Amino acid sequence: MSTQTFEFQVEARQLLQLMIHSVYSNKDVFLRELVSNASDALDKLRLEKLRDDALDVEVSDLHIELDIDSEARTLTVRDNGIGMSYEEVGQLIGTIANSGTAEFLRELRESKDAAGEEGLIGQFGVGFYSGFMVADEVTLVTRRAGESQGTRWTSRGEGTYTLAAVEDAPQGTSVTLHLKPADPENQLHDYASPWKIREIVKRYSDFITWPIRMVTETPADGEEPAPETLNSMKALWARPRDQVSDDEYHELYKHIGHDWRDPLETIRLQAEGTFEYQALLFLPEHAPHDLFTRDFRRGVQLYVKRVFIMDDCEALLPPYLRFVKGVVDAADLTLNVSREILQQDRHIEMMRRRLTKKVLSTVKDLMGEESDRYATFWREFGTVLKEGLVTDAENREALLAVSSFASTHHESEPTTLKQYLERMKDGQEDIYYLTGESRQAIENSPHMEAFRDRGIEVLLLTDAVDEVWVDAVGEYEGKKLRSVAKGEFDLDAKSEDEGAEDEREKRNAAYAGLLEWMGKRLEDDIKEVRLSSRLTVSPACVVSDAHELTPALENMYRAMGQEVPRAKRILELNPGHALVQGLNEAYTEHGDGTELAETTELLYGLAVLAEGGQPKEPARFVKLMAERLEKAL
Repeated sequence: MSTQTFEFQVEARQLLQLMIHSVYSNKDVFLRELVSNASDALDKLRLEKLRDDALDVEVSDLHIELDIDSEARTLTVRDNGIGMSYEEVGQLIGTIANSGTAEFLRELRESKDAAGEEGLIGQFGVGFYSGFMVADEVTLVTRRAGESQGTRWTSRGEGTYTLAAVEDAPQGTSVTLHLKPADPENQLHDYASPWKIREIVKRYSDFITWPIRMVTETPADGEEPAPETLNSMKALWARPRDQVSDDEYHELYKHIGHDWRDPLETIRLQAEGTFEYQALLFLPEHAPHDLFTRDFRRGVQLYVKRVFIMDDCEALLPPYLRFVKGVVDAADLTLNVSREILQQDRHIEMMRRRLTKKVLSTVKDLMGEESDRYATFWREFGTVLKEGLVTDAENREALLAVSSFASTHHESEPTTLKQYLERMKDGQEDIYYLTGESRQAIENSPHMEAFRDRGIEVLLLTDAVDEVWVDAVGEYEGKKLRSVAKGEFDLDAKSEDEGAEDEREKRNAAYAGLLEWMGKRLEDDIKEVRLSSRLTVSPACVVSDAHELTPALENMYRAMGQEVPRAKRILELNPGHALVQGLNEAYTEHGDGTELAETTELLYGLAVLAEGGQPKEPARFVKLMAERLEKAL
């Protein structure tokens, strides 16, 4: 049969230009695509041999071979797999009609952004064309297993291709790229360089089942060249657990996690059924320094049939598990043409949900069986894990089960919410907490005084995310999460007799005038002054209404660019404190006065300072304080 020349379909010509100029951001992936195609061809031959005993082919040495000719500047990717017939070459390579190209190009033209590129499936015909990114001409020679005649396909990627029958083609497929000159400025490397080819294979195709061989050294005269196997073929996640040592797992973690330490825990997962995948995940022992920065690279490595697809696949784990490292290898996935962006289909979501639950259940196992390792995990990653309490309602219960918090119950050991409930006092209806910058600051807060005196346990929450998740969660097993710095408290209300109630009413009446006058004096800053039942030592404190944002939360929203109205707060006075009693006596005897007004201003400033805030006018506050100290001396 003589050589015939054909024209590409219009869509195929457009795809060629798209492939060469815009689809792939990294030209190195051309070799990944060609090696992946070769691996598929070997898989198909092995399967065909199992199905058809009459097929006269040798399958004892299936492999992929890379051949570099530095003088001719060619790179050949060769396999001894299933191969293609003349008709198959025309269908798969000439027209790529089965790749959905026309539909993809239509969507791409209609799309106003790059999202349209997600619609093209990375089948053989498409991945094959990535070779034109690095080659001026591509030659394919192939012979289908069981047939005697081979086929040669040649094109310069400019609108036409040739097809010819060949008699001496070996079984399988070879793709020869006539390489373009190296152009580092345009990310076009020297692909006739053995070290570059070795680097690409190690990065993208190291775990492919079949050996990838290349002759890397020129032998002495008369000696047969000895090929080097470039890939390890050691997909640890695909091997039985009893065939892999902990050291091998740890070495893999160090490689993909860029960490010199061993992981804290190794997690294996194998899903079978209609959609199969394997996962090998690692919990690090230490949090990376950039865990909370915007540029932190999160996600696990994604493989499809042991072919490396992407380094940081964010779609497979939620952001609050961004510290997890590892590998996920799927039997099949819907990918875009560059295999760099996953389509959001049900398989991706299914894997994400399963992997998330597996990680959380592993943390729960650590909590119950290896408390020291759990303590290490929570110390390093507890803050980021609590983000999930806000963002992941589906797994909130599982997250709460593995969360622990500092509390007044113990100086150094954290507590779970379940343990807190077991220790609650008779008649206690709420879970109490207080947020702040540090444990010391919270324990010294005036808001804690009555709870400390009565021995009521309070959770001490010091992470910024604590301000948010307590509102998102709201309650735990029917018990409300309640801040001791918000709303009114009367911890003795249930045990008081009528005499105590009468005493309280008399006290409120005695202070009514002072409270009203102070409320007017401070009306620019607060909305109410009232007597407190939470203070036992301090003269005053500032609290928020039960349903209002705390100052810390207000500042957090403003830092994120969300403007929120500044809420006025409530000033509570301790009627048992000598300063407050003296203030009330002075107002009762002398009424309004300059010194009394300044004392009120100082008292409010002290209350703001006590909770870690800052007076509205620090210079004036310092001046008034200095004057009072001078008079006292």
